[in-house]
Amino acid sequence: MQYRQFIAEMSPEVYARLKRAVEIGKWPDGRALSVEQRESALQAVIAWDALHLEHSERVGFIDKKHKAGEVCDDEAAASLRWVDRETPDE
Repeated sequence: MQYRQFIAEMSPEVYARLKRAVEIGKWPDGRALSVEQRESALQAVIAWDALHLEHSERVGFIDKKHKAGEVCDDEAAASLRWVDRETPDE
């Protein structure tokens, strides 16, 4: 069976299990996914999405039609201050 045919015939249940395994890093029986398994499962999920779902429903979709406010990135809100917990506050 060719890969494309396999993806086209994959059931929604198998797709959901693969997607969940990628999300949590484990198979349904609790075993951890290897790096290769995670990559292969993610590729299968993306390929299934492309064949069966609308663009806006696919994994990784970001709606860029409009921004929430006038300013997208507020520098003050994005600033981080690192605190060294080993030394007392000055």
